[in-house]
Amino acid sequence: MELLLVEDDDAIAVPLTKGLQREGFTVRCVTNATDALAAPEADLVLLDLVLPDLDGYEVCRRLRARSDVPIIVITARGDEMDRVVGLELGADDYLVKPFGFRELVARIRAVNRRRQGRADELRPVRVGPLELDRRTRRVRMAGVDVALTAKEFDLLALLAEDAGAVLTRQEILEAVWDAHWYGPTKTLDVHVASLRRKLGDPTMIETVRGVGFRLCDPP
Repeated sequence: MELLLVEDDDAIAVPLTKGLQREGFTVRCVTNATDALAAPEADLVLLDLVLPDLDGYEVCRRLRARSDVPIIVITARGDEMDRVVGLELGADDYLVKPFGFRELVARIRAVNRRRQGRADELRPVRVGPLELDRRTRRVRMAGVDVALTAKEFDLLALLAEDAGAVLTRQEILEAVWDAHWYGPTKTLDVHVASLRRKLGDPTMIETVRGVGFRLCDPP
């Protein structure tokens, strides 16, 4: 795992780099915002907020605007508002100096696990001739693009999460429409009918009478 450490204080950067390397990380260290923004993309960024040429908040904002690279802010600014601003600008975590080295390593690994988990969730799903990409919200059936409304996509994505499993009508309504849905369920039937028509194979979404629906996984 390659880390980009953005820290202008050698008294912190040098021992931190050596410690992280002992933990098996590859570390690229830069001392200013210009070099941080010009550096090749790393797997995770450790970002100090006080830099000689540009505020670390702006570095965070620019990095997040062009990439989803995980960012952990490491700074002496410990006020609640500083934390809020950093997190709202896109930082994944915020660690106040002085901090324990073991805590930093644990947070690096935790952030990486969360990001990896989200990446796994967004991987394309294939069920027979159906391919659904949650990252791009694109659906293809037998290699042909299928245009869906936002709700139709959300409904199909929910069913595709566990193809073959039956979801009750209430579970679907709460997940796709509202967590406290108490209205008529007719809207679900309308969306299922539309999906069947657009997919061109009515048998892919099976009605389980008295229970709900499931997405069939062809043998």
